[in-house]
Amino acid sequence: MTKVLDVVLLLALPASGKSEVRRYMASLTPDQCRDEFHLGPTVQLDDYPYVHMMRRVSQELRARGHDGLFFDSDDQSMKEPRDWGTLIELLNEDFDDLVQRRRPAPASAATWMLDRFDAARRKVGAAPALAALDPKLRAGLIAVLEPEAKKLLADKNEGVPDSLEGRTVVIEAARGGPDGSTLPLPAPLGYRYSIAQFSDAILSRASILYVWVTPEESRRKNHERTDPNDPGSILNHGVPMTVMLGDYGCDDMEWLIQHSDRPDTVKLESRGRTHHLPVARFDNRKDKTTFVRADKAKWKPEDVAALHSGLGGALERLAQLTAAGS
Repeated sequence: MTKVLDVVLLLALPASGKSEVRRYMASLTPDQCRDEFHLGPTVQLDDYPYVHMMRRVSQELRARGHDGLFFDSDDQSMKEPRDWGTLIELLNEDFDDLVQRRRPAPASAATWMLDRFDAARRKVGAAPALAALDPKLRAGLIAVLEPEAKKLLADKNEGVPDSLEGRTVVIEAARGGPDGSTLPLPAPLGYRYSIAQFSDAILSRASILYVWVTPEESRRKNHERTDPNDPGSILNHGVPMTVMLGDYGCDDMEWLIQHSDRPDTVKLESRGRTHHLPVARFDNRKDKTTFVRADKAKWKPEDVAALHSGLGGALERLAQLTAAGS
């Protein structure tokens, strides 16, 4: 029987094709996913919904004459770089909820969300500032964000299966550093920092599928996919160009692979332990994924074949590496 991958970190620069890869995999039969991609039925985790909610918190705070806390404006980078770690801590909690089959049911989804932001910030050494807001300001913030927070919570709970047996957990994230940076990227930037923040429960089971595009191609595709009427969408959200250059002008995946002491791995130090995570790259430098954004009836057979072959080859390699290291 084909062995399926347990936890896959789906990593890439923004607009590289991660979401299209997920959409394509969702179009396949369970047998195809298992036999050709080494994937069980997937459970999806993604930190973008939390980035979007951080921006919404900042928008509402600024609208009330308060400091934006997470972002000074909609087209700027995070005020606190350690919030890259905050996002990972939120994913750690989501993964633990999957394992424990927890589906939170708080009285207020917005209160739950603000408290989670503060708790995750404490874990990475950043200020848990939301609890310290003026009570009236905090109450107004909770009231206006409740519908969006309720949807985020509902989506999160809907994704919790009754069992993870035979399933593959796919955790999606993008990390990088300023255009023109010298490698290695300093913490808390880049993959070296963020991957090391994942919990031991994730790192002990994880392998990395990296969607490989150039920063220039990432910026081009980001511009093309952006739908200003759908900013919270996984598939259609856009990243401001200042952020693309400041946060994602480069990344450190190639550097990490080259500087590992084991081939085809990323070496990380985390909480006093050394991890070697198997890594395979799906080469999307020549675009193989954008067609997936269209209606499936419009997909051309030659485009499907190129994506299927490239993605299948990368996942086959990842399965081999994972089996060899187990």
